[in-house]
Amino acid sequence: MITRIQRTVLGVLAIAALAYPAAAQTTTAVGPYYAVPSWDQTLPTNTRFVVLSNMDSKAVLDRETGLVWERAPGTFFPFFGSQDNWRNALELCRQMSLGNRKGWRLPTIEELSSLVTAAGTLPAGHPFENIAAGEFSTYWSATLVPYATQFVYVQALGGGGGQGSTTQDDVNPYICVRGGVGVSAFTR
Repeated sequence: MITRIQRTVLGVLAIAALAYPAAAQTTTAVGPYYAVPSWDQTLPTNTRFVVLSNMDSKAVLDRETGLVWERAPGTFFPFFGSQDNWRNALELCRQMSLGNRKGWRLPTIEELSSLVTAAGTLPAGHPFENIAAGEFSTYWSATLVPYATQFVYVQALGGGGGQGSTTQDDVNPYICVRGGVGVSAFTR
């Protein structure tokens, strides 16, 4: 039988465990190991990105952010290609089933820009395929430009510039993401 004092101590320990999450494990364990995502860490490319074989190698886990990205943009909807206007890109990501999983969406500008280096390109050795290069490398985000909601932020992934904005009717490539909190583009 548990006494009142023991229950109080157990309650305090449970609250403390929730308030102070365990630090990321630094050694590997049996089975797949993925570090707890933390936006303050920077990992080398060879350990940052993990191609997920349990999703038919069609998705990539970013261990820095905990987000799962479409590995080869545009291959799920080959009829449409990997370029479309903003509203269609939103809907195509929402409809996508990749690696036998639903729940995909267009990333926020912050999530999209987390993929690139300070030079504005994906890091050398990244596992992504079909990434547009040069002047056609600005990818749609789900983030509307404040006070100009007909404009949406875009992010270059394959060089050719950094972050910018364009109208919703423009045609740009898109890449879908899963996980994180995201933001609904229609809440404004």
